[in-house]
Amino acid sequence: MAASTAGAALRGLALGVFAFAILGPLANLVLWSVAERWYTPFKLPVVYGFRYWEAVFRPTGDAMASLGTSIEIALLTVVFAFALSIPAGYALGRLRLPGRVLLLILFMLPQAFPSVAIYMNVARIFYTFGWTGTVAGVVAVHTVHGLVYSVWIAAAAFAAIDRDLELAARNLGASAWRTFLTVTLPLATPGLMASAVFIFLESLDEFTGTFFVGVPQVSTLPLLLYNASMGGNYQIASITALILLVPSILFMLVIERFLNPQVLSRIGR
Repeated sequence: MAASTAGAALRGLALGVFAFAILGPLANLVLWSVAERWYTPFKLPVVYGFRYWEAVFRPTGDAMASLGTSIEIALLTVVFAFALSIPAGYALGRLRLPGRVLLLILFMLPQAFPSVAIYMNVARIFYTFGWTGTVAGVVAVHTVHGLVYSVWIAAAAFAAIDRDLELAARNLGASAWRTFLTVTLPLATPGLMASAVFIFLESLDEFTGTFFVGVPQVSTLPLLLYNASMGGNYQIASITALILLVPSILFMLVIERFLNPQVLSRIGR
């Protein structure tokens, strides 16, 4: 009985520590977002209010403009990443290519090196072509970064499709292109939707590449969060962080709906 009680207490303690590690920082963000005055030695805000929320959502404020820029860049990144990853994913998932595993590994290389060193050199190259400080340059950086997710997930989505369904369509007289549009692509859509969500969220939260390539002309929400934090405006930084958290939670639910175990089992094969 004592051993059972001790085990339950340990499990409860472990669960409490885990919940605090996850919810503690979020609770701190919420407190800072409604704290109009908070200073030492007080453990909680002295004055609560929504003055900073009003400042963030003011139509003439920087936050809404930065949010619009972030969404525009993220949507463009999804379009260009799909333009590259759908044919690449189909080839890697359906065709017997020599060095297929090596090609998949190459798409992981952007994650294998320190991002600061990479983006500093990318910014130098982009400056030569006049791409720094432009939305096009930021989209290009985000697209290359997003290919890490989109190509692997697209390849897995196409690989999970039963080849007999394509053969049946061909036997009924459909051309290769019509078979792809009416059979292969619709069946791969759930995996591609999950890939689009990953790309969108990665672009929405991307800071380092945007900082080196886009500043000062291009301002996104992560850049606004960084500037507010460095300036000691923790209320604006907290509100901005909470805004960025909302699409992440919503889209994670979408990923759970579309990225099924059959697709996941094909990743890397």
